[in-house]
Amino acid sequence: SRSDDFTVAMETVTAWAWGPLSFLTFLAFLRHHPARYVLQLIVSLGQLYGDVLYFATEARAGWTHSDPRPLYFWGYFVGLNGVWVLVPGLLLLDACHQLATAQR
Repeated sequence: SRSDDFTVAMETVTAWAWGPLSFLTFLAFLRHHPARYVLQLIVSLGQLYGDVLYFATEARAGWTHSDPRPLYFWGYFVGLNGVWVLVPGLLLLDACHQLATAQR
């Protein structure tokens, strides 16, 4: 089905692009490399894009793949998956701040 193709395509990008780029970002931070905040911005933006696609796809499907009970929906689906929005969002803001400071 089309949704399975979407999932396979997204996870392929995650495995072949975001995974190695995340590792490169980690190494850049350890070594205080000048490109570390650029890499942080790219990886964080990519993660947020994937999160938006994940939530939007589920919303368009009518939340059919999530448990409708409030504790599970809000605690598990929204709460735990929200971490994958919150952390990259904060890292994206940090990267923007660091890059803007460097431009001053």
